[in-house]
Amino acid sequence: MNRKLASLAIALAATLLVACAFDYGDRNGPGVANVPDVVMIDVEYVRVRSADIQARVRAERVERFESRQLMDLHNFYFEQFDRGEVSAFGSAGGASVELDSMDVRMFGGVRLEVESEEIVIETERLEWRDSPRLLIGGSNEETRIFREDGTTIVGVGFRADARRREWEFSGPVAGVYVSEEGDDDDAAEGEEPGLDDFMDDEETAGE
Repeated sequence: MNRKLASLAIALAATLLVACAFDYGDRNGPGVANVPDVVMIDVEYVRVRSADIQARVRAERVERFESRQLMDLHNFYFEQFDRGEVSAFGSAGGASVELDSMDVRMFGGVRLEVESEEIVIETERLEWRDSPRLLIGGSNEETRIFREDGTTIVGVGFRADARRREWEFSGPVAGVYVSEEGDDDDAAEGEEPGLDDFMDDEETAGE
């Protein structure tokens, strides 16, 4: 089974902080690759376009490694805005950003909330692949999804496609799914193995 998912701005927290460039001189000595070229403490960045706030990022520490084209963020939080209102926000204990591809690996307890879809995602680690616009959880780690209607799903092998606005699990899944009005046809499909137990309204899976 797949469900709608808003296009998450996971890469946003990275792209907001990579525009600056510096002349670092000669940095070819031993061990230099493990020494950050730039360290920023208590960072807050606000992106504004046409007088409207697009996003806000906060991080306790940001480290940038030019030779490895890598940026590390520690204890960061971001908000995405739509017409002046917060549309999505998230946090993680840390993140590693590949500056060439803009792929992001988040870890240390990840929480994302998309208010337009009334959905919350929680997991220990999560990877954003920017080019295909995919959000991928750990292959052997649980991802928890909550909605305000009472839906609670816990599964392994989480994967979300931001272009198609769909998400799915490749491994075991359990929980309670509350069907939306007019969603009976979709619920009857039973596309993914192991999801049949929570396809009916407010039915507990895995019983």
